[in-house]
Amino acid sequence: MTVNADKSMRQLQQEVDRHIGQFKEGYFAPMEMLARMTEELGELAREVNHVYGPKKKKETEAEKLIEEEMGDVLFVLICMANSMEIDLQEAHDGVMEKFRTRDKDRWTRKEEQ
Repeated sequence: MTVNADKSMRQLQQEVDRHIGQFKEGYFAPMEMLARMTEELGELAREVNHVYGPKKKKETEAEKLIEEEMGDVLFVLICMANSMEIDLQEAHDGVMEKFRTRDKDRWTRKEEQ
């Protein structure tokens, strides 16, 4: 696996766009991508349940990693955002601002040391 740990969200979106841009089909329609996202989330949930939950894998089931399933979810999310011209970095910044303001007292803070 090629690793570049310092990619920004915009760089990730550009990388996915370059990849998808190679193909005539381009991005799927939003509802198709939502269905794909649901499928990938289900696969992630299954892996989390195998590792942390009560439902362990059968011996015949293929070994998958939570990291791999999260990567699949992220890829589909980026595809969906790109197709809808949504800047995920801006979306993230907006969500973080919401958590810093509206939800600032929602959870118990750790004691400062």
